[in-house]
Amino acid sequence: MLEIKNVSVIFNKDTINERRALDNVSLVLNDGDFVSVIGSNGAGKSTLLNAIAGNVTVDSGKIYNNGYDMTYEKEHKRSKYIGRLFQDPLKGTAPSMTIEENLGLAYSRGKKMRMGFGVRKSDRPFFKKECEKLGLGLEHRLKAPVGLLSGGQRQALTLLMATIETPEL
Repeated sequence: MLEIKNVSVIFNKDTINERRALDNVSLVLNDGDFVSVIGSNGAGKSTLLNAIAGNVTVDSGKIYNNGYDMTYEKEHKRSKYIGRLFQDPLKGTAPSMTIEENLGLAYSRGKKMRMGFGVRKSDRPFFKKECEKLGLGLEHRLKAPVGLLSGGQRQALTLLMATIETPEL
């Protein structure tokens, strides 16, 4: 369950350019809820998602995940239970790394890392099977750098990376 209580985010605080992006926003999402956030440009949609993900620090209020206060927890700590897909297909992947290396990073999200990064041989069949589900032929290109993928292929890979370990949010 995600609970947001009276969250406010102010950009450029105490300056002439001060902008209140979120003003005492409260929201409760139960497990299994599906929600669409809609609004005009500048309404605070991205700021709300960034506050939940930890990309933006809230000025006041609280954010809870299953009762755990994650309001001031760093983004990399929250990533173990948040799956996120960006609009820009260039974000969310490392273009110079291979498809399987990107999947390996996503698969290890929130887990203790071992010395030196490498794709586990035992994970390769799983990555291949998951890529097959996309229907884009990526299972035959696991050793290809992500930077060589089309925008659509990269966006599909980013979705797979966000959900490869079923996130809580």
